[in-house]
Amino acid sequence: MIIDCHGHYTTAPAPHQAYREAQLAAHTAGQPLPAPKTISDEEIRESIEQNQLRLLRERGADMTIFSPRASAMAHHAGDEAVSGQWTAACNNLIKRVVDLYPETFIGVCQLPQSPGVSIANSVAELERCVNQLGFVGCNLNPDPSGGHWTSAPLTDRNWYPLFEKMVELDVPAMVHVSGSCNANFHATGAHYINADTTAFMQFIEGDLFRDFPALRFIIPHGGGAVPYHWGRYRGLADMLKRPPLAEHVMKNVFFDTCVYHQPGIDLLFRVIDINNILFGSEMVGAVRGIDPETGQYFDDTKRYIDALRLSDDDRYKVYEGNARRVYPRLDALLKERGQ
Repeated sequence: MIIDCHGHYTTAPAPHQAYREAQLAAHTAGQPLPAPKTISDEEIRESIEQNQLRLLRERGADMTIFSPRASAMAHHAGDEAVSGQWTAACNNLIKRVVDLYPETFIGVCQLPQSPGVSIANSVAELERCVNQLGFVGCNLNPDPSGGHWTSAPLTDRNWYPLFEKMVELDVPAMVHVSGSCNANFHATGAHYINADTTAFMQFIEGDLFRDFPALRFIIPHGGGAVPYHWGRYRGLADMLKRPPLAEHVMKNVFFDTCVYHQPGIDLLFRVIDINNILFGSEMVGAVRGIDPETGQYFDDTKRYIDALRLSDDDRYKVYEGNARRVYPRLDALLKERGQ
């Protein structure tokens, strides 16, 4: 089985975005927030079958760990009430996709974060999504301010209420920022990669995994700049009197393969232990076009991994085994199905 750990509903039906625009307009005007717009099963099927489902089949994957569109989380927009309502609507829509295609999609939720609001207020939505909707993880935004970084580092105790619940529920989080409202940082070209790298450095500086040895994070987009500058981070850990990265961070942190050229994938696999790499593509995401140098889609990351000619054991780890280990609720579901 080939499990793509990084998928977003970037093709959600138009009424979903229309609802968001109406919601933000009502908030700005000081009016009551509207209810979500009605979306039919047919609209969902059309949006999925012509996009993610078609590409999964064409590219040879079997399942996607699926979450709301990351750039649309926009925790900086509106206030806590706006974020809470929008988050619930997004997560409910993911649940409908999963119910329509249970063999292909498994849900991961966004959280109703809001700048200056305690992360403890997001715990109830995580519980709802895991216990009631059957989701297997969450996306955690380390910068709800949208590019201004007003939150404490992920190692700060302000985040602990969520981490405690994640450990209790045995679910991981993908560290994933949303859109940028800071003109200095292009959302997918700078803000995403900055956040991936920043989160990793925060983990080096702190002692989060001493307090939560079972906590698990996926840092997407190939780990940002980390694999490319692995010597820098090993050296910084040494200078800061931190333990070696293998024991201080890498028992709890994993990278995906959303790296859109062969040399980048080659480097990722040379530098990072195979047990810390999960297949991911983020297809129909940030980079959707065809690479003029290869004639293939940039985000067809399976091609790059297949070109590595991994052993059968390593191939299993990257395509399936590591995902099942990092997402134990997914593993339990698949075992129930006899997979």
